[in-house]
Amino acid sequence: MSESVNKGRLLTGIARAAIARQLDLAAGNINTDGIKWLQEPGASFVTLYLQGVLRGCIGSLETYRSLLEDVSANAVASAFHDHRFAPLTADEFANVQIEVSVLSSLEAMHARNESIALSKLRPGVDGVVFKFGLYKATFLPQVWTQIPEAKEFLGQLKVKAGLSADFWHPEVLLYKYQVNKFREQEHSKE
Repeated sequence: MSESVNKGRLLTGIARAAIARQLDLAAGNINTDGIKWLQEPGASFVTLYLQGVLRGCIGSLETYRSLLEDVSANAVASAFHDHRFAPLTADEFANVQIEVSVLSSLEAMHARNESIALSKLRPGVDGVVFKFGLYKATFLPQVWTQIPEAKEFLGQLKVKAGLSADFWHPEVLLYKYQVNKFREQEHSKE
C-alpha cells in the first residue's frame, strides 16, 4: 500500500472520528501516536459529500495549529457549522463521504489588473484566494471541474466574496495554492 493511500486513510479517518465524537457515535480507534507529520503545522479543508452533492466545506488557509488539530476541527466545523447547511445528522453521517485537502503555503499573485491575474491562473491546479478590504473568498482547485474557464472561475470567486463578477480594483490581492486531496473510498492523492 502506498504512503499516499495510508496518509489518505489516516486523514479521512481522523476527520470521520472527529465528527462521530460530536454525534456521540463510536468513533473507531485512530492511533496517531508517533506520526510526526500530523504534529507539524498544517492547513486543511474538509469537504463532505452526500450522494455526490456538497454537504459542507470548511477549512484553514494558513497554518496555525498541527495538521491533526486542523483536520479534526475543520471536520467538525464542516459537519456542524457550515452556514449553508443544517448540522449533519447521525443518519446522514452513515452515508457521508469525506474529502481532506492539505494545502500548500499561499503564494501571492502579483497582478495589477485582471488580465494579468487570469494569465497566472493554472486551471485544475491552483486554488485561489481573493481579498479586497473586508471581502474575502477562496475556491479549492477542485472547483475547476465545475468552472473550467479562468475568467468565469475568477468571476464566481468574486461573487462568492460578495462583489460583482466584473469587479476589479488595483488593491485586489490574489493568492494561489495547491492541495493534496484525499477522499474516502478512493484514497488517492491527486
